[in-house]
Amino acid sequence: MKNIIHNIRKQPEEIRRHILHLITVVFAIILVFLWVYSLGANLSSSETQAGISQDLKPFSTLKDNMVSGYSDISQPSTSTDNTDQNSDAYLRAQENSL
Repeated sequence: MKNIIHNIRKQPEEIRRHILHLITVVFAIILVFLWVYSLGANLSSSETQAGISQDLKPFSTLKDNMVSGYSDISQPSTSTDNTDQNSDAYLRAQENSL
């Protein structure tokens, strides 16, 4: 091990940086692999599946509300004519009260 370190120290700085980057990428890949492996083991348990479905209920409710709101907006409504008539009646009532 001392010989390897001593040999790396003899190399120019550019080579040492390449070695550093290579070692860093290798360790990052190993960590990501271990994380994905442990994540898969954790997600396969039945307790975790129940917890995930419970945690996602508010998001499904939010999605349903957004979909219904979008469909309400995109569908033309005939109640706008009635709203205009109510607004006109309100304005006339206000003018008469003055």
